[in-house]
Amino acid sequence: MAQHRTVLVVLFDDVQSLDVTGPVEVFAGAATYSGDPDTYRIRTASLDGGPVRTSSGLTLVPDGALHDSADPHTLVVPGGRGTRRPDPRLIYWLRERAPGAERLVSVCSGALLLAAAGLLDGRRATTHWNVCDRLARDHPAVDVDPDPIFVRDGNVATSAGVTSGIDLALALVEEDLGREAALTVARHLVVFLRRPGNQAQFSAQLAAQTAQREPLRDVQQWITEHPDGDLSVESLAARARLSPRHFARAFQAETGVTPGRYVEHVRIENARRLLEETSDGIEEISHACGYGTPEAMRRAFLKALGSAPAEYRRRFHAPVPR
Repeated sequence: MAQHRTVLVVLFDDVQSLDVTGPVEVFAGAATYSGDPDTYRIRTASLDGGPVRTSSGLTLVPDGALHDSADPHTLVVPGGRGTRRPDPRLIYWLRERAPGAERLVSVCSGALLLAAAGLLDGRRATTHWNVCDRLARDHPAVDVDPDPIFVRDGNVATSAGVTSGIDLALALVEEDLGREAALTVARHLVVFLRRPGNQAQFSAQLAAQTAQREPLRDVQQWITEHPDGDLSVESLAARARLSPRHFARAFQAETGVTPGRYVEHVRIENARRLLEETSDGIEEISHACGYGTPEAMRRAFLKALGSAPAEYRRRFHAPVPR
């Protein structure tokens, strides 16, 4: 007999609507895929059972009140502006009742609510990049990792900004029902089941600031378009018509990362994309992305993602639709 899991989603005023609807759509889609609507029994609840207004102005009508809710299998705590000054009653409810859930999940700044309730003390966690500093400052007992899109620590899972809640929910579905179920849901939602939890919140282009000076911006673009080129500091400096020393200092000052780190990020992104979307061989991809040898690419993948290219492809390669 298939296992039935209850999913309780906490609602409050100024919640981020996608933090709620993203995971809900994933779990609902998985229930549809399974053929048993009770595979995930989804329920939403607010403090008093009344409607809440999201940060985008939508009104959400919950199924009931939190104090009337039974302990769920999976408790989802979304984020949004409402986490800035939360109702003390919500923090009290989380402190008293959240430990009764088999699996505790936060989306985006929902981690602030878990931390305020003492539920992240001694745990590794992440949240939206914009509030990572606040989480670390206000809750020093939490081991804040600002990089990943989601983090699992025991039965507690925290995710980064907004859409990463979908990535985390897909990972949970894969854990519960298997990879094919998660892939089916991802295809239905037209999202990719490709982002491992330790993938950085930003692409190289987003993680780094855009340089102010045009020659440096041009170099950034050239790196992105030519990952297999000569991307040494000397070569890039010549392209920017600066001395290598001046170029390296100016690049880091204007982008926030060293040229070498930027090149590493661009190459790993290109290699990931080719592993995910093509059937090119690993040796071919290593050359196309500037690694030179499969072993060099393997070392880069292990350092950045914690898995070798072949394992990464096995997990995240998208099959060609028939």
